[in-house]
Amino acid sequence: MQLNSLNPGESAVIDSIEADQALYQRLNALGFRPGKYLQVIRQAAFNGPLHVRIGSTDVIIRTHDARAIHLRPSPQHPESPIV
Repeated sequence: MQLNSLNPGESAVIDSIEADQALYQRLNALGFRPGKYLQVIRQAAFNGPLHVRIGSTDVIIRTHDARAIHLRPSPQHPESPIV
């Protein structure tokens, strides 16, 4: 499952990132790392960018870049209620 396939309110854990080195480093700097829990807050209209929460950090990520982030299902994270 890829990040761009999650709907607002859904959450998962990052399993891997399959991207070229530049994108991988940028995503890593933004907090996207294997094992991290994330939640999709909202998506812009017309398949636009995703608003994602990783811990206490909110990030807006392009749909194209979100395809590089592979996820595994996760039970609801107790510290991050769905807004």
